[in-house]
Amino acid sequence: MTGRPGGRRVTSADVAREAGVSRATVSYVLNDSPRQRIPVATRQRVREAAARLGYAPSAAARSLRRGRSDIVLGLLPDWPIEHVLGRLVQQLTDALAQHELTFLVHSAAHPARQLGEVWKALTPAAVLALDAFPEAEAGAMRAAGIEVVMAVHGPAGSGHGSALVPEEPIGAAQARHLARAHRRLGYAYPDLARLGVLAGPRLDGVRRVCAELGLAEPDVHTVSPEPGGAVRAVKAWLAADPPVTGICAFNDAVALAVLAALPALGLRAPHDLAVIGVDDIPGAALARPPLTTVVRDTGVIARALARRIADALEGGRAPASALPEPLRVRVRVSA
Repeated sequence: MTGRPGGRRVTSADVAREAGVSRATVSYVLNDSPRQRIPVATRQRVREAAARLGYAPSAAARSLRRGRSDIVLGLLPDWPIEHVLGRLVQQLTDALAQHELTFLVHSAAHPARQLGEVWKALTPAAVLALDAFPEAEAGAMRAAGIEVVMAVHGPAGSGHGSALVPEEPIGAAQARHLARAHRRLGYAYPDLARLGVLAGPRLDGVRRVCAELGLAEPDVHTVSPEPGGAVRAVKAWLAADPPVTGICAFNDAVALAVLAALPALGLRAPHDLAVIGVDDIPGAALARPPLTTVVRDTGVIARALARRIADALEGGRAPASALPEPLRVRVRVSA
């Protein structure tokens, strides 16, 4: 007998019949039970039978065996899901899979189901939120048996307000790079208020470095993605006293809008205005001129988050300290 019996879900009993062994033996082999001494040939026969039939252990069975779910529920705020966020989700999926955990993502973009409905339906082992969520919600999750409740950019009922992945060093790296040649800096703030949890700390990093180096407070203007919005901001920076000559942009998309606005004013980067972004999106290298940008290693972040979740599920205490995050500036022509 091969294939899926009668089109129904393949069970361990089907694998046992195919391999000519007991269901217990199938369980021991597929779960790699260390307490059972099963001949190598029998193990191979069971695994080959399971592969032929397309057998996959049910999530419910795994949960019963482990005493918990293997699901980590990822909560995405209502942010644009662009290159960097998409890459982080994939890297978290891969990193958690290394710990035999399944990453499921729920976006808060309207008209998504309410958060409470989602976690109650899934009963995950852990919840990982990119943004903060209320203490009451975190308490309800823990009361329902969710073992790990963690937020990346703010508190998740943890009693501490520090971010696991701080954004402030990114702005500081931008400012330090520009301050080598520029004495008046500006900041290009995104026009989406919901990105403030990222943009605010990055701007704080620019402000801190300006204060440390004795520079004036950065001149902040909101930049919308269309070139017209960026033109207004560039005019304001150049009209400042003294004029702004270096721009730290919230991310590469905002930086590209600033670069696109310069030719309309007869200007060019970096001669008239130097611009540095964040994230090194694919279009950054193709910009005219190519965009200098701060690069963060999201793979390191994903692996560190997965390790903290896995350790906490095994009975450890998830530390509240920030994750190590190496940053580097990819220098191109724009700054």
